[in-house]
Amino acid sequence: MSPCVFCKIIEKEEMCYLLYESEKIISFLDIEPINEGHVLILPKFHCSSIEELPLSVLSDMMALSQKVVAALSQIYGADGYSLMQNGGEFCDFGHFHLHIFPRYKNDGFGWTYPQGPSEYSLNIANRIKKLL
Repeated sequence: MSPCVFCKIIEKEEMCYLLYESEKIISFLDIEPINEGHVLILPKFHCSSIEELPLSVLSDMMALSQKVVAALSQIYGADGYSLMQNGGEFCDFGHFHLHIFPRYKNDGFGWTYPQGPSEYSLNIANRIKKLL
């Protein structure tokens, strides 16, 4: 099985617009940005889920996220930002990564909510709390 595109970037087999690199993490611009300044941050080892990440790596990723948001705010003067991560079947590259991008009023990006009623209850809160 050939390595994923992110692993190839980490191994310097594929080009990227590198922003930051440490022993544990790497960050570069997304090649298909939602908005200009769309940044990716990922661990320097292949894993597909946040559950597989050592807390020290996740902590480094979040600390860099905070710095990226500050940089994007200074450069773009955007109305805000989004920080997101897709897991499971929705981790499109199979390699855990965070997205951070500047946001603007009426930029067209948004959440899509399912149609129909959803359950919001103390029962659900208690079930989650029990597993934490």
